[in-house]
Parts: sequence; C-alpha cells; structure tokens
Amino acid sequence: MPQNKQRTRRQIIDILKTQGPKDAGDLSGELNLTAMAVRQHLYALQKEGLATHEESPRPIGRPAKLWRLTAAADPYFPDSHAELTVGLIETMKKALGDNGFDVVLKARADEQIAAYRSELASTQGLVGKVRKLARLRSREGYMAAVEKDNNSGILLVENHCPICVAATACTGLCKMELDVFQSVFGPDTEVERVDHILAGARRCAYRINARK
Repeated sequence: MPQNKQRTRRQIIDILKTQGPKDAGDLSGELNLTAMAVRQHLYALQKEGLATHEESPRPIGRPAKLWRLTAAADPYFPDSHAELTVGLIETMKKALGDNGFDVVLKARADEQIAAYRSELASTQGLVGKVRKLARLRSREGYMAAVEKDNNSGILLVENHCPICVAATACTGLCKMELDVFQSVFGPDTEVERVDHILAGARRCAYRINARK
C-alpha cells in the first residue's frame, strides 16, 4: 500500500478512536479528501473486520452511515494487558504457591467445561458439537475452524491464541485447555493436540475422534 494511503488509513482509524462514530462526509472534511475516497478506505477497513457501520436517521434524505472501529482494531493502539497479565500470574504464584495456583486454574477450567457443555447440550453428533465449539471459541478470539483430518478424524483448529502471553508465562493454561476439551466431549471421545503454537507451530490443532 502506498505511503500516502497508509497515512490516510491511519488517520481515519485515529479519528474514529478518539472522536467516535463518524460518517464519510465528516471524515472527508477533516482529512480534506472527497467522500468517495474516504468511503474506499472505510470499506477496506470493513472488509478486514476493523470497522463497521450503522445507519443513523436524518431529517431529510437517506439515513447516514456512521462508522466505528471494531475490537479487531485494538492492536493499533497501546496496550499493556500482556504485561499486566504476566504480572498477575507471577503475583498469584507467589501469593498462593504452586498448589494454590493449580486450584485457581482448576476452577477456571471447571467454569469453561460447564459453559461449553451447556452450549453444546442441544447439538447432535460429534461433528456438530465440534463445529459449535469452534464457533464459541471464535467468539472468544481463537479464530477457530473445523477441518477434516487425514486420519479420518476431525480437526478443531485455532489460528490465533488470544491468551498466548499468559500461556507462555503459565504452561498449565495449555494443559488445562486440552483437559477442558476432553471433559466436554466425554470418555467416548478422544482429544489429541497435534499442533501447538507454543511449540513453534503456526496454529493449535486438536484431533477429535470417537473411541472405537
């Protein structure tokens, strides 16, 4: 992307962040560009999932499209949550000790298991349940999908790990994740991690099969 387009794109992102929802006309006035040029940038941001719009009624004429950023644009701005997360993990380990911290992880896992089981309760079949879980995990930021496995199984693929920094500081989180999936699908299903981001893979992937 040419440098001037990158600069305009960044200006639009900054304006929407600091001033809230805007229509293309407002943005064009601030940027000294045509409304059409601004719309091209806005639709490009929408295609990438960084911006969205909603219609706002006007006294005369058609409703205006008010554009705003989505949560996917957060990485464009300073964020200290990773440092805070690691700090909290280390503090809890020191305050609670290894055994106490394991209790915290177990409690979190139990909450996840209960929530996923409730969501999957009305879903029929293993494939349907895996697909439903993928949708739930995507809502949590894991960019999850379901693929066919070469060994005739099902792969639950997670293309992003929103807790990667925390998982690096606390490997127990990854172990608990595998235990959560196994508990959710039950003893008649085998869950195996075959790709792991923390081990250098591009993604995390879990092979899920019905036990024979």
